[in-house]
Amino acid sequence: MARRLVECVPNFSEGRDETKVRAIAEAISSVPGVLILDREMDPDHHRSVITFAALPEVAIEAALAGAAKAVELIDLNQHQGAHPRIGALDVLPFVPLSGVTLQECVRLAERAAAELWKRLRVPCYLYEAAARRSDRVNLENIRRGQFEALREEIATNPDRMPDVGDPVIHPTAGATVVGARKFLIAYNINLRTPDVEIAKKIAKAVRFSSGGFRHVKAMGVDLASRGLAQVSMNLTDFEATPVHRVFETVKREAARYGVAIAGSEIVGLIPRKALEMTADFYLQIENFDSSLVLENRLEQALEARSGLAEFLDALAAPSGAPGGGSAAAAAAAMAAALGAMVARLSRLDADGFEALRAFFTEAVELDAAAFREVMAAYRRPKEERAPFVEKALEGAATVPLEVFVKAGALASHLDSLRAAAPAKFASDVATAQALARAAREGARANVEINLESLPDGEFRRKVLAALSEAAQPGPVS
Repeated sequence: MARRLVECVPNFSEGRDETKVRAIAEAISSVPGVLILDREMDPDHHRSVITFAALPEVAIEAALAGAAKAVELIDLNQHQGAHPRIGALDVLPFVPLSGVTLQECVRLAERAAAELWKRLRVPCYLYEAAARRSDRVNLENIRRGQFEALREEIATNPDRMPDVGDPVIHPTAGATVVGARKFLIAYNINLRTPDVEIAKKIAKAVRFSSGGFRHVKAMGVDLASRGLAQVSMNLTDFEATPVHRVFETVKREAARYGVAIAGSEIVGLIPRKALEMTADFYLQIENFDSSLVLENRLEQALEARSGLAEFLDALAAPSGAPGGGSAAAAAAAMAAALGAMVARLSRLDADGFEALRAFFTEAVELDAAAFREVMAAYRRPKEERAPFVEKALEGAATVPLEVFVKAGALASHLDSLRAAAPAKFASDVATAQALARAAREGARANVEINLESLPDGEFRRKVLAALSEAAQPGPVS
């Protein structure tokens, strides 16, 4: 099964106290299903970056857990560093990794911003693909004047009105910029000089806003602890503006001032492809292709063999998710795939089957994520648990209900296929029909068990009515 994964790269305004940064990272990793990929601290920037990957729903809860800990531990009134900032959790970007679109990440950003205000009273600004105003696409516009200026202007200047929340800054945690974007490379080049003015001039030469490269943001920074100046950059599209091109330009500009490069650094993670492009440029390999990289070839081979086995291992694990609801969706996905195969071999239209297969494949992960939401709700303090549990159970009932309804539509398609396809495909269609029936039975049971824990109300009545309607004989759309 294709994984739905989001990368989240929260930036926190703390780069000197290891205990605080560790506590924030532990809060993030305490959410089940989170994989911490990297953690960076910089005392000069007074900033830390934690990179993690998770299912979309899980990513929101993990980000909020980290935010809550940051609000508890960080006081921007006592914070000074080289990097601009307006919040304890300063920036919260969601990045599509696998099986997730940028537009889906926009919706994640909007939901995360709403929860940051609701739970923590931290106002939020939306940037990049999630921006609601053209002047807020670029992060630097939102952070102009930093925490101190925002603190003075948020209540009186309409241009500083947050996108989410009241125009009231959190007294210690400030505000947060939340967004959705493509993969970004945070890339810094250190100069063998303490003269930060040279770094600022080079930054001006390479950044897009002052006439440089289209996908480069840059600023000059004083690395006081090392006695160096730094050109600190974000490369927002490394395929259009590759790392090596930026490095060579900074090197050439530095030479104009009689300054050498001391080294460069990656903050966070970098895609393998970016390094492959750099190797290709410097080594001038005439037949270079990503498939020549051993790890790439190995991953392709393993991926081709392990999809089903990986899902079955997860299903057999004593974790509860994925469980029966996911298995029902997987059965329906297999039924739709078999239908598509028979339709194509019979020279019939397979589009309907493919659309259903895409839905059921996504439902496998959505059902597992919904179950994790239920478990997370039950882990909340008892006195505040009830509304979160009810909301999570509603989500856990909604996904299998949709599977139940769509599996009815699939059964109808398969009935039509059986009548139209050659007799030699009868066993394939029969197998698909059996899988579709199993999917419906499993999905219905999943809906009913979740409804048992919900109070009698409008949601419960609507779901029961939908189950009853979808169970009636005849075609289901």
